[in-house]
Amino acid sequence: MTLTIEKSFDWDTFVDRFWDREPVLYKGVDGAFEGAPYDEAEVFGAAVRGSRPPHPLAVPGNVQFVVRRRQQTRPYDYPPELSDGSLDGYEQRMAARLDGQRYALVVHRFHAFSHPLWARAQRFYGGLWERVGQPTHSAGSTLFHGSYEHSPVGVHQDRFATFMYCVRGTKRMRFWAERPWSDPVHTVLDYQPYLASSFVAEVEPGDLLYWPSRYYHVGESAGDAPATSVNVGIPRREHRPYYEIKDLFRGTGPVASAPLFTPDAGADGRLAGELPPALADAVETFARHLEEDRFAERATALALRVRTAGGFWPTEPPAEERVLDDDTPVRACAPLLAAPGDDTRACAANGHAVSGPITAEALAVLRRLDAGEAVSVGELPVSRRAEVRRLLQELESFRAVTRADTD
Repeated sequence: MTLTIEKSFDWDTFVDRFWDREPVLYKGVDGAFEGAPYDEAEVFGAAVRGSRPPHPLAVPGNVQFVVRRRQQTRPYDYPPELSDGSLDGYEQRMAARLDGQRYALVVHRFHAFSHPLWARAQRFYGGLWERVGQPTHSAGSTLFHGSYEHSPVGVHQDRFATFMYCVRGTKRMRFWAERPWSDPVHTVLDYQPYLASSFVAEVEPGDLLYWPSRYYHVGESAGDAPATSVNVGIPRREHRPYYEIKDLFRGTGPVASAPLFTPDAGADGRLAGELPPALADAVETFARHLEEDRFAERATALALRVRTAGGFWPTEPPAEERVLDDDTPVRACAPLLAAPGDDTRACAANGHAVSGPITAEALAVLRRLDAGEAVSVGELPVSRRAEVRRLLQELESFRAVTRADTD
């Protein structure tokens, strides 16, 4: 098999010819839309925030750092720092720090560490969601940076369809349409015996590479210089209600999916095949609990969060709230989604749900904002100002409203 290379990009053609079918490499997609899917300066900033150690002796749970083939268990001074100034500065520091040894930095949940980066990805992939539907088990993104010989896990297959955007350097991806080995293992590090049945994509800055979930693959260095890419994975295989149940019980933590029991097979949305009796009983009991009030509010908030996250969850945490005075008008800068009904008690924007119930007066303000109006607290009856002020301050922390005097 050979790789298809395209020089022009649009979502309609992509969905018709390549979605869930075969890999394709698009050369220079930056000019196809308003700006690139990712900006190098935003990628550097998110890499700094996303790899910050929680403790001097601990590597964050969403980060992998590999020197040669050795997984590092301590961060040392390996993560990027603001003092590096850029990816170029980070590369120079690491070249001196490691004396030219190959290394890999991998940051999972990457979009959750920069609102501008998340918003850029949301705008870009929104074109795909319009045609194939927004993922119910949300898309994830991962930063891959370094001069590593090959992907730390070796040749593998994901449950995701993947888009890889090359930010800098040259990335090489190697693919197999079928699993190239017969041993009962999921990944292979030493894959030289299987090279003959593979095909390769060389991805340069500004290029976008796509491959379906069924393809086995491995990332390789195209030379000695480090390269940087951001991968977006969209779940396509082996979806399990487990992920969604975990999100529901986790409550306020990072959420990755909704609604519960997303269809995998069958019109009822349940998994194909019979469950063991004990597990089937547990699922039925849990389903009954979902009808109770203690789950209903949480499930509603979860659904609103995922719907407003634009396909990418989790999003960056809310910013610190600022006091809003009576005379400063605010207007919406992101869609505001309230739960259905005239007596709604929940609202979300940019992947975050408000913390308290929504009154009728507050809901009327939300509708005005969503219609494009500017609203100030001083317009409202004195008795309602406190609750609306709290709501607007919280929405501003979600980056969903902006103060009109700072536009």
